[in-house]
Amino acid sequence: MSPPRSAWVRVLLDEMLDRRLKRFLPTGIDALTVHERGWGSKSNGELLDLAQHEFDILVTTDRGIPHQQDLSRFDLAVVILRARSNSYEDLVPLVGQVSTVLPTARPGGALLINA
Repeated sequence: MSPPRSAWVRVLLDEMLDRRLKRFLPTGIDALTVHERGWGSKSNGELLDLAQHEFDILVTTDRGIPHQQDLSRFDLAVVILRARSNSYEDLVPLVGQVSTVLPTARPGGALLINA
């Protein structure tokens, strides 16, 4: 069983996401990037395994994660941003919507935020 989580939501931004996107996350979300955490170049499985112990949600643009990984094995939710491109400008509006999916985000599952 996982330790109790704080009232703050802990979010990890995948390594392909620009760190500047953190400033567009809503209040109440504590975010780090994969690079800030020192987990660059980890495989998806390794990253999910590490992240589940410190974070509630992994935000990524990698649409393949739900198909490549058995997410039910991990104690965190995955939020996938699907924009026209992975550019900073295209992702900013989607990052601001992360709070809208928090009530339905469940560990072991994936949610999609579309542009």
